[in-house]
Amino acid sequence: MGNDIVASARLWAARAAVSELGVQARHLRRLWAQPGTLLGVDGWPATRSERLYRRWNYWAQAHLIDCMVDAQERYPNPVRVSHLSRIVRSVRLRNGRRWASDDYGDAAFMGLALLRASALVPVDDAVKEIVHRLRYAWTDHAGGGIWSRVGEDFKGVRANGPATILLTRLGDRVDLQQARAMAEWMEDHLLDETVGLLWVGLHVNMDGEVREMVKEAYTYTQGVFLGVCLELAAAGDPVWAERAERTVIAISEHLANNGVLRGHGGGDGGLYAGILARYLALAALRLPALTGFSVTAIAASEIAQQLVMTSAAAAWRNRAVARGGPLYGPDWTLPARVPRSPRHTIPERELSAQLGGWMILEAAALLERSR
Repeated sequence: MGNDIVASARLWAARAAVSELGVQARHLRRLWAQPGTLLGVDGWPATRSERLYRRWNYWAQAHLIDCMVDAQERYPNPVRVSHLSRIVRSVRLRNGRRWASDDYGDAAFMGLALLRASALVPVDDAVKEIVHRLRYAWTDHAGGGIWSRVGEDFKGVRANGPATILLTRLGDRVDLQQARAMAEWMEDHLLDETVGLLWVGLHVNMDGEVREMVKEAYTYTQGVFLGVCLELAAAGDPVWAERAERTVIAISEHLANNGVLRGHGGGDGGLYAGILARYLALAALRLPALTGFSVTAIAASEIAQQLVMTSAAAAWRNRAVARGGPLYGPDWTLPARVPRSPRHTIPERELSAQLGGWMILEAAALLERSR
């Protein structure tokens, strides 16, 4: 495996590029045939409902935007910027001319993607609208944090993690204070101290009492918490660098099989490992400098890098060949299958799994060009 990674190190940017082409060819279509629009179709081959965007995935569009920004950083291209602008515009149109979603976690991920895209396309109003919703989603139920969704009784990493990263990146003093409060709430209420990972979250009664702890640890929730640690460490709090190191070690011990990040099946699960890979790549690049190049941070950085590169090698090795480019499965340790028709409901049909594959290749390409 190690030799495979070294031998193919020069190829990660090219592999990310063909992954991008595959998603473009199979999943990008105009919204309702309107000129100047572009959006990710949820399935390929697409059903009639998917082609008409009766069914769409707001959350997946956020990660599509993120992947487009990754690709632009890898290889700047004015055509891609035009496509990105069309996707951003189409998200708002399909979402009822609103930027935010009633799902605070989805909205926070969209806010993160749009904040990154703001260097390329004008989206300031979008980020402001989403951040406004997140600022007022905090309550003192179960000790703090924001709800997962309007009208639900759940609080967890899925919403608080990306919201914390977003508020920290904005750099406003009040936003940073709220971000630190959300991060401490996750650390205090969701950490499993025996393994160093965070549980998904809590079901909370309206009187504030915790009814149930959901004791599962998904890859993407650890990924966004790792991102929280990196952002707050960069904002000047060294304890978060130590927590980032702890999280990387725990991920390697509990959420990887032979060095390959664990898959989580179809639906949104197709994106989980890709999201984790994004933040592992950032940890590999940033952790040593955040700690004054301590021995433990360098070791954690090397582990994070190895997880990304080993996972990328596995995803590429197990890809299938389909129209337009490579096609990925939700579990990178298993060969991907090519869907035969819209009725062949396998995870490989879904935009989420293809974005997850594209994302791990972009993470590998980022590490490649940073060497």
